[in-house]
Amino acid sequence: MHFIAIVGTNTKQSTNRQLLQFMADHFSSEVMIEVCEIKDIPMFNENKPQNDDPIEVKELTQKIAQADGIIIGCPEYTHSFSSALKSTLEWLSYRVHPLAEKPVMLVGASKYATGASRAQAQVREVLDSPGVNAKVLPGNEFLLGNSHHAFDSKGNIKDKKTIEFLEQCFSHFLDFINNSSAASQKPVDIAANKDSVKFVEEDKSMESNKKIRWDASYDVVVLGFGGAGATAARFAADDGAKVLLVDSAPEGHEGGNTRYAAQLIGSGDDFDGLKKYYKNLTAPMNLDEEMIDTYVEGMVGIPDYLKKYLDVEPVSWRHDDFAGKGVAASIIAEFPEFPGAQSHDLTTVHEGVFDAALWQNLKQQVAKRSDKIDVLYSTPARKLIQNPVSKVVCGVEIEREHVLRNVKAKNGVVLAMGGFENNQQYIEDFLGAKKLTPLGSTYNKGAGIKMAQEVGADFWHMNNYESLGLLHGMAFAVEEGERGRLMLGAQNQLLSSGSIFAVGDDGSRYFNESEENRHGHIKNHGTWKVPLNQQHPYLVFDQTKKNELDKDSIIGKYEPYQENLLKADSIAQLAQLMGVNASILEKAMVRFEQAAKNKEDAEFHRDPKTLRAFDQGPFYAIQMSQTVLNTQGGPRRNSRSEILNPDGQPIPHLYSAGELGGICANQYQGGGNLAECLIFGKIAGQNAAVPKMEDTTVAYVEGRSERDTQSASSFTFTSDNKTEEENFTTGKNQYIGRSDAGIGGEVVVRLTSDSKKNIKNVEILKQSESGDVGLEALEKMPKEMVAKNKIDVDAVSGASVSSKALKSAVADALKQVNKEG
Repeated sequence: MHFIAIVGTNTKQSTNRQLLQFMADHFSSEVMIEVCEIKDIPMFNENKPQNDDPIEVKELTQKIAQADGIIIGCPEYTHSFSSALKSTLEWLSYRVHPLAEKPVMLVGASKYATGASRAQAQVREVLDSPGVNAKVLPGNEFLLGNSHHAFDSKGNIKDKKTIEFLEQCFSHFLDFINNSSAASQKPVDIAANKDSVKFVEEDKSMESNKKIRWDASYDVVVLGFGGAGATAARFAADDGAKVLLVDSAPEGHEGGNTRYAAQLIGSGDDFDGLKKYYKNLTAPMNLDEEMIDTYVEGMVGIPDYLKKYLDVEPVSWRHDDFAGKGVAASIIAEFPEFPGAQSHDLTTVHEGVFDAALWQNLKQQVAKRSDKIDVLYSTPARKLIQNPVSKVVCGVEIEREHVLRNVKAKNGVVLAMGGFENNQQYIEDFLGAKKLTPLGSTYNKGAGIKMAQEVGADFWHMNNYESLGLLHGMAFAVEEGERGRLMLGAQNQLLSSGSIFAVGDDGSRYFNESEENRHGHIKNHGTWKVPLNQQHPYLVFDQTKKNELDKDSIIGKYEPYQENLLKADSIAQLAQLMGVNASILEKAMVRFEQAAKNKEDAEFHRDPKTLRAFDQGPFYAIQMSQTVLNTQGGPRRNSRSEILNPDGQPIPHLYSAGELGGICANQYQGGGNLAECLIFGKIAGQNAAVPKMEDTTVAYVEGRSERDTQSASSFTFTSDNKTEEENFTTGKNQYIGRSDAGIGGEVVVRLTSDSKKNIKNVEILKQSESGDVGLEALEKMPKEMVAKNKIDVDAVSGASVSSKALKSAVADALKQVNKEG
C-alpha cells in the first residue's frame, strides 16, 4: 500500500515533520509512506480562475487520489491547527475533492503535554464536513506531547511505550482501510489539464461490512466498582437494566477511593446559601449554571437520599449531638469565611468516620441485586467500542483472564474509573508534579482518561487535585507504588511545633508549618492553593523533638520513620546526607533560630507559640512526600452525566460519574467527592438504563466469529458477585467465625480451642484489608489473643476497623465453642 503523509505546517523546524519521517521509516516494511510538504502551497483564494489552480495543489491532489490512505501531522498553535493546513484543506475541497471517502489517520506532535489534542479535534471536524467527506479513523488519536524532547539525534522516538502505542494506532488504521471501500477506489481520469478527479467506487458499504464480534451483551456496562460505579450500577438495575460491573482491582480491593475516604458526604439545608458557598469555592473559575444547580440540589437532598435509597438514618455532623463529632468539626465548613459556609453540612450513614461504612452499604446494594448485576473483578477495561459513523459508544473491550472480550452495551456505558493518582506520566503532564504519594486506591491509573480521549471527549479540571495529611498535606516517604500513611490530629500537631521545620528540594523552608491545610491547600495571596511540589522535602529536627516523636504511639512505631531517619553531628553533615545545599540549609537554621529567639517568624509567620530553639546537636532529618488524595480531572460531563465532545455535544450512550471528571475545582470542601458519587452516579445509571434505538449503521456479529473453535453458546461470563456463603474445613475443636465489618468486606477466621475452651490458635482464612496497617493488625492480634487467651487485646493504631472486624470474627467462633460446652 502507498500512503501520503501531509506535514501540516510550513515551518522549517517541525516535530510533526520528524514524526511523519519516523513513521515512514518505521513502517517501511508494511507500507510506503511518502511525506509531502505544504509549505509552497499559497493561501487559499476562491477568486482564482477555474483553470488556474496552483500547480502545487494539482500535484498534491493527484498524489492523494492515487494513495490508499492519508496521514496528517497536526501541529497546534493557540489551541488550533495551522493556517497553512487550513488553507490546504480549503484547496482540497473547493473544486477538487480527492479526500472524499479517503481513509485518514491523524497524528500530532506538540511541545505541550496535551500533544495537539485540540488541533486534532478541529481537523477531524473539518475532514468530516460536507465537501471534504474524508473517512477519518475514529479514536486512536496519537498525541505526542513534549515533542521537543521526544526524539533522539537520529530522529527516532526515544520512549518505547510511545512507539508501541503508535504501532497500535497504525495497526488499527490498516484494519480500518481493509474494511473501507475507500481502499478499493481507483482513479480513472487524471490528466494534467484536468481540475477534478473522478473515481470508480467499487463498494460504498464500508460501514455495513465492518464486523464486531460480541462475546456478551448487556443493557448497561459500568466501568469501575467504587462509590460512583456501585451507585450507577444499582440505579441502572433498579430501572430494569441488566448490568455488567467491572473493576481492575482483585476481589476485596475494589471500592476505589470511597473505600479509604472519611465517609463524610457533603450536604446542606439551604439551596441558595449552599450554591453561594460552592460558587465561592470554585471562584475565580466558572462552571455551567445547570451543573452547579444539579450538584447543589443533590447535596440538599442527601439526608433523604440516605433514608430512601440506603435505608439508614442519616447523621448530621452540624446539627446532631453525639460523642466523637469533634473529629470533623473543623471541616464541616472548611472555608468558614466564605459567604454561604454555614449552609454546608456533613452527613454520614452512622456516627463514625474512616470505617468504610458508606462503602459497605453501597457494595451491599449491588450484592442485593445480583440477579440484575454481574460483577467481574481483576478485569480491566481496555477501550470503548464506538460506531465510526454515528459516534455511538456501543460497547467495551475488557480483558478477562488475559483474554480480550467485546461486551455490547445496548443502552449505555458509564465511566466511573476514578482518577489518575497512580499514573506517573499523567501526574507530570497534568499536575506538574514529579512525586506524589497516593493515600487512596492504588488501582486508579487514569485508564478512563485514555478511553474517553479515544472517542473524542472534551476534558476539564485536569490540573486539580486534593491532598491531606501532615503539614500542608504530606506523609512519611514510602517506596514507589505504596500507599502513604494518613496521619492527622495529634501527629500533625507534633510535627508542626517545637524545634522542627520543613525544607524543600534546595534546603530552604517554603511554608508555614503551623498552618493546618485545607485538603492540601494553604494560603496563597488571598486564595488557597496546593503548594509547589517538592521531589524530596525533609523535616529537620533536634534530639528533643526526636524523643517526642519516638514516644508517639503511631509515629514512633511506624517503620518508614524508623528506617529512614538521618542523623548527623552538624547541619552541614546533615545536608550532605539529605542531598541539599549545605549553605542554604545552614542559613535556614540561622533564620529559624532567630525567629525562635524573637518569637517572630518574619518569613512565613509561623505561630510564635510553636517556635522553639534547637539543641546543639545531634541533628535529624526524615524524608517526607506530598500526598495525593484524589485527582479531579477527566471528561467533561453535563447535568445528565453525559460525556461531552469539544463542541459541547454529548457522545451518544456514554456517561460518567465520580472523580473521573469531577465537578469540584479550585478550592475543595471535604465531602464533595462522595456527594458527587451519589448524585451523579444515580443520574448516570438511570440515563444509561433508558432504552435506546438500535444502531444499524454498523453490522455486528453476536457471539464468536466463524474461525473461532468455541461456539457462542458455550461462552458466558460467570459473575464474581458471590451470593452463597463460602465453606471452610474444620477439624476437631475447630470453629469458623465471620464478620462483615472489615474495610474490604468479610473477615473469616478458624479458631482452635482445647478441651478447656482455651484459645490455642487463630487462623485468618479470608480477608481483604488494606495492605498496610490493616494487615499488621491481622498478623499481630491473633498471636496476642492466643498468648493472653482472650479477645480483648489492644487494637493496632490506625487499624481500628480491621481490629474490630477481627475481634468480631473471633467472638463469633467462640460462641460456637461455648454452645458445645
